[in-house]
Amino acid sequence: MHSAEHRAFLTSAAAWSRSGDERSAGRMLRSPFSGVPNDVAAAYTALAAREGSLLELIERERLAAGAASRDTLIAFRAALRDLANLPASAGDEERMQAAAQRFALSEPQAHEPAAFDGAFQLCAPASAEASVGVRTHNPRFSASQLNTYVECARKWYYRYLCAAVEDKGSSASYYGTAFHNALEDLHKEFPQPSPDRSEEMDRKLQGYINASFDSFRQKFDTPVELELQRRRARRTAHKYVDWLVAEARRAPFTVVGCELPAELQLEGFDFIGYIDRLDRDDRTGAVAVIDYKTGSIAASAAEYREKVRLFKDFQLPFYYWARTEQGDRVSRLALIPLKDALLEVKPISLEVVPVPASANRSNSTTGVIPIAELERAKARMIEVCRELTSGERSSFDVSEDPAACTYCAYSAACANKPYPEEDRFGR
Repeated sequence: MHSAEHRAFLTSAAAWSRSGDERSAGRMLRSPFSGVPNDVAAAYTALAAREGSLLELIERERLAAGAASRDTLIAFRAALRDLANLPASAGDEERMQAAAQRFALSEPQAHEPAAFDGAFQLCAPASAEASVGVRTHNPRFSASQLNTYVECARKWYYRYLCAAVEDKGSSASYYGTAFHNALEDLHKEFPQPSPDRSEEMDRKLQGYINASFDSFRQKFDTPVELELQRRRARRTAHKYVDWLVAEARRAPFTVVGCELPAELQLEGFDFIGYIDRLDRDDRTGAVAVIDYKTGSIAASAAEYREKVRLFKDFQLPFYYWARTEQGDRVSRLALIPLKDALLEVKPISLEVVPVPASANRSNSTTGVIPIAELERAKARMIEVCRELTSGERSSFDVSEDPAACTYCAYSAACANKPYPEEDRFGR
């Protein structure tokens, strides 16, 4: 008689052979009779539940695996293809026999367990597998992806290469998305903010915020949290309109687009993203790239410029080159903080200048950034893409900054994450 596990494997094989049932293929892959290591099998099965055909994922080598695991996966895929090609007239017993032959399964024999004499024999130590480099198979990059990599290479590996955990988002992220949508609606209706229409803009923005947060009602954990976040956005919206009117009075401008696709190709690498807002100065024709921030940002223009100089943020440099490629003369890069409803809206603004300029070490929210520093950021973007596609990296180090772990979806599974500052002394 077949053992229960042996029989279950052959039953799943017959179901796969007869109908191409993906769940049956997954059960076969996770069985010890497949020959595939359990962790690799579980990872592929979980990925197939979200992305589709198990065989296609294995064929594309969707997940990184060692040489030995890769060979067993290839053999497993070939065996399943052979079973799928059996004649339609074949019965289940015939299909099960074919599976037993294809996977070289012998009839399990019942036997009495050997008597234990109390002596142990140690096995010979296993030799370690040689390190194998991994690389991303997706040639398209975003600024968020590059920022994640420079913040913590391990986080990039989990998120973009393994897709290890689905980040379901948080109230903070949904607050930002809902607020972005409301601002997009506002600027579609008022592309040229006017001081004499400030009350109308404020009233309309309040309505757009109500509608936008209602559309995200199911994303918040409780009705109370939804209402608190909505009220926070409405208070911030009043200050946003005040700032918008002051800007229009100082230098009239036109909002030429919101959520604009930004695409750029550099030395064979494709970069993609979306610009929150693009303004055009009515007098000079120069454009300003605006990015809304509902989370924490640099406290001064000098601090943000230093992040660009140290290659810790690629977002605005990427947008600069994307719009320059489109023929725009980009004169300003700005981050608009929308996190704190109690503070006035004071953007972090950098004027793009053609000549080298020393960094202003003050706490001012305005400053300059030379084109040469944006050129260096572009060169580093290309270098990072080469690193991620070279296949030379076999390990991904964790960040040394504990702050990078605060909202990381993979923090619980990361054995090498840095200890928070307050815990380091005790250890």
